[in-house]
Amino acid sequence: MGNRTYLIAPVEPLDVDGVRTVQVGTALFAIAFVALLPFYGRLEEDGRTWLLWMCLTGVGLGLLGMEYCKRRRLVRAEREHDEP
Repeated sequence: MGNRTYLIAPVEPLDVDGVRTVQVGTALFAIAFVALLPFYGRLEEDGRTWLLWMCLTGVGLGLLGMEYCKRRRLVRAEREHDEP
């Protein structure tokens, strides 16, 4: 609709490998698990112990994701080193 002029900033994109993002997410799941532990009895009464298992699953998947991202970062660094 009409003529529009877009300005594009001369900024290079961030080189994000995802390691820190996965670390933060994993830490948040671990904190949530520890925070819910004192309420285990109440969670069990209400049939919501799945919240604890969800937190543990988030930690487990986060650890796997962290390993994946670290290996990916290593492979990318090796490729950059090998390129002329």
